[in-house]
Amino acid sequence: MGIANSVLEAVRTEMLRYPGNYPCKVGVRIGEMAAIDQDALRFCFEAIVHATELESLVLEIEVCPRRHCCQACGHEFVVHDYDSRCPQCASLATTCISGDELELAFLEVEEYGPSAVGAKSTQ
Repeated sequence: MGIANSVLEAVRTEMLRYPGNYPCKVGVRIGEMAAIDQDALRFCFEAIVHATELESLVLEIEVCPRRHCCQACGHEFVVHDYDSRCPQCASLATTCISGDELELAFLEVEEYGPSAVGAKSTQ
């Protein structure tokens, strides 16, 4: 619930920079090691925006795989089945470079105002 609330606070803060616009979609990037249940986050997000001015706001979640970089050969790779051994040189000296992130990836907004849908062309 706290993460969903933080996402909405970030949206509200960002919207102060864009008066006359309405947020329609927010994207969140979550690493697979961040220990965040996508379904729970989506449920909490929908519960918080229900019956508010942001009820139509859509949450899009991008899951980022766990990636390591080999300290021996510099090869970057996705970790499968918790095997962090370098597939290039078999070294066990690898460092996690992604997969634990939790970040706001994007905010899609629409302008308030008259719709151009169905308008007659002036040409």
